This record gives sequence, C-alpha cells and structure tokens, in this order.
Amino acid sequence: MVHELAEFERAPEQCHLTEQQLHAALFAPQPALFGHVALRGDQPVGYALWFLNYSTWEGVHGVYLEDIYVRPVARGTGAGRLLMEALARICVDRGYQRLDWVVLSWNPARDFYASLGATVLDEWLPCRLSGPALHKLATREPADRS
Repeated sequence: MVHELAEFERAPEQCHLTEQQLHAALFAPQPALFGHVALRGDQPVGYALWFLNYSTWEGVHGVYLEDIYVRPVARGTGAGRLLMEALARICVDRGYQRLDWVVLSWNPARDFYASLGATVLDEWLPCRLSGPALHKLATREPADRS
C-alpha cells in the first residue's frame, strides 16, 4: 500500500521501499517505526506508519505520522478515523502531547483532518536535506577553529 500512496501522491517513481525494508524496520529487535493496519474483514484497506518525535519545549515525546493511507474502496467507511483514533489513544495513554503529520496542499484528506480538529501549521514549513546536498554537508571538513 505504500506504493499505492506514492501513486496517489503523484510520485510513484520516488518510492523505492521494498517489502524486506519495511519488514526490517517494523520488526527489528528495537524498532523505530511502528504501524497499524485497517482491515475490512480479513483484507487490509489502510495503514498508518509512525515513529516517535520529541518536543524540547514540552519535554515529552509525540507521534509523527509518516504515512496514513486508505484504499479508495474503503474511503468514507471510517477506516481512516479508526487509524487516527488509535494514534490519538497512544498519545494520550503515554502522555505524549501531540500528533504531527504533513499533508499535500491539494489532498482532499485536508477536510477529513480538519473534521478531526487538526490545524494546519502554516508558519512551520517542512524542510528536507537529501541526495547530493546531504552528502555534501556530511563530507564537509570542519572549520578550522584555531
């Protein structure tokens, strides 16, 4: 379903995840990635993948929702709400102060998120360092401090 999400987000060529990579991330001895699956009967119709973040201002962890996806056939059935409710319960049960995620500006799920009470943080813009720029920064020689 991760590849289905990439197709939906108009970027299938950017998704390189393999089943082995996902399995290793979710089922490592000390996993850093966690997931939930929404089922209709015994068929998976949606998923949420998340990890912990940390707020230095609040002094506690939170959940960062990396992906949430519901297959078109199951949209409007409550599957997405059940996934979000499960993550909200984790936050509340563990004393986490927030549940964060990003959404594409054109994604109709924005209305769904608003119906849950989510607010768009337009003053906080996501940033990413990857590819050649990431490698360039990683291999930069430390400045001479003498």
